[in-house]
Amino acid sequence: MNKWTARAGAALCLLAPVAARAQGAAGGGADSGDTAWILVSSALVMMMAAPGLTLFYGGLVRAKNFLSVLVQCGAIVAVASLLWLVCGYTLAFGPASNGWLGNGDMAMFNQLGTVREGTTVPESAYALFQMCFAAITPALMVGAWVDRARFGWVVAFSALWGLIVYAPVAHWVWGGGWLAAKLGTLDFAGGIVVHTTAGVSALVAAALLGKRDGFPKTLMLPHSPALTMAGAALLWVGWFGFNGGSALSASDDAAAAIINTHVAACAAALMWLAIERVTVGKPTSIGFATGAIAGLATVTPAAGFISPGAALVFGLIAASVCYPMIQLIKFRLKIDDSLDVFAVHGVGGMVGSLLLAVFLAPALGGTGYAEGMTMASQIAAQVIGVGVVAVFSAIASALLALGINLFLPMRVSEDSEREGLDLSSHGERAWEMD
Repeated sequence: MNKWTARAGAALCLLAPVAARAQGAAGGGADSGDTAWILVSSALVMMMAAPGLTLFYGGLVRAKNFLSVLVQCGAIVAVASLLWLVCGYTLAFGPASNGWLGNGDMAMFNQLGTVREGTTVPESAYALFQMCFAAITPALMVGAWVDRARFGWVVAFSALWGLIVYAPVAHWVWGGGWLAAKLGTLDFAGGIVVHTTAGVSALVAAALLGKRDGFPKTLMLPHSPALTMAGAALLWVGWFGFNGGSALSASDDAAAAIINTHVAACAAALMWLAIERVTVGKPTSIGFATGAIAGLATVTPAAGFISPGAALVFGLIAASVCYPMIQLIKFRLKIDDSLDVFAVHGVGGMVGSLLLAVFLAPALGGTGYAEGMTMASQIAAQVIGVGVVAVFSAIASALLALGINLFLPMRVSEDSEREGLDLSSHGERAWEMD
């Protein structure tokens, strides 16, 4: 029995109520090493949001909209973090008897336990780690509406989205809710909770906002591929905390998750370059960065459950699926998901969540299925989990976007769009030219 299969016992506790992703606590007290790892992982996840995501997205837009991307991401992180403190955490991870939503006992981080049940870390550290997830997830959607969304609508939509879409789904999968507890749906670090919700919601928002002026005929080139590469590098490193921290312990589980994260990113980035070389004639920096992010998103739901060999396969599949999905969404369906949030994050997260059910098998190096589960039943649990969350995210996001639009218009004027959001929305330029 190799060490990847030997980790099967630890993985079974991922189905336990309330501590769905935790490694079981043996002694009931906080472990200083585990606590330190969760605090470091929280910082790494926050680094993904700012500066990682802001530079990755900012470099992909035209220069006249660069600053607007940074301000939108920053404002979303700020408001999502505050709402997580006020009521988001208790809705997602507070105790509940019905499996749909947590109660209000932990509002304002009140009544946090000394140790989070089922872990060896203080609940305050756990709540902080989850706050960083709640902050970056709505920020992922910014890439769908760059160049044309009104700032007030962006902040209002993202704030309410975190409470209406993200918090309930987090409870269903990670907080002891019905998807995990009753069906056995698995999601190690966010393929369903983070990437499916944000990706599907981003596609809905992009469709409702409409196309940018000139799309798809006008070529809207990234103004700084160098910044995008720098942002992708920060995301790549930060993802070690995103996935490795989700083990909730400084352990072999965390190391395995980080190895798999890195392997999938490497494989997807190189595969994307190969596809570009064949289809467009040249491998590009944007392609390398996008491929790496696709691999990272795809391996996220399975990072702690699979072997490194399987992670390599995840990366190759990620590039092979996400690349043509970009072409389908933009050029066949003509939906202006500007920076490919759905094709990369949404599709990657969903594909990885489904692949998980197969590569969980011990024969393929996985940690094994929970008691009473087989490959077929796990596939069913994953399909239902992905399907339910995708449909819920789409409907809730559409209603939320249109409802807010009644009070705060979602799109800027044509003149503002032509001028650029840096000046029209914020009265500043990212780059002053002499």
